Amino acid sequence: MNSRYWIVVASKEHSAIGMSEGIVQACHGKKAPLARMKKGDWVLVYSSKENFGSKTPYRKFTSIGRIQDDSVYSFQMSPDFCPFRRNVTYYQAEETDILPLVDSLDFIQNKKSWGFPFRFGFLEIGPKDFGLISARMGLSVQGKSI
Repeated sequence: MNSRYWIVVASKEHSAIGMSEGIVQACHGKKAPLARMKKGDWVLVYSSKENFGSKTPYRKFTSIGRIQDDSVYSFQMSPDFCPFRRNVTYYQAEETDILPLVDSLDFIQNKKSWGFPFRFGFLEIGPKDFGLISARMGLSVQGKSI
């Protein structure tokens, strides 16, 4: 299986909810980003903020998991919000600050404007970057099928 590697941008608060429920949502509940993921792909959650709507920076990778199946489904969270989700198996990992990693990450081309790749809330990264981030989080997944 050729896994792909994704980053979803969400607050630490939303990352924790996703881990507790075994799901991931992206881009305010949009379906299209999640439909790009396949069973066995890896997903990192990068939290630029601790809480949704907060202005205080957090700048950490807060969770890591693997997509469980090929199902993208909607979930009625409230009368006026029905986001799409994917099922994820999350792994025990340490949150890790992005700042010490910036110079080593290939997906960040402009090191002075390192936050630019996160602006759309969803991106694909290469296996080298994923390996570096996951190792910093205390989870070695390169070449292993967990």
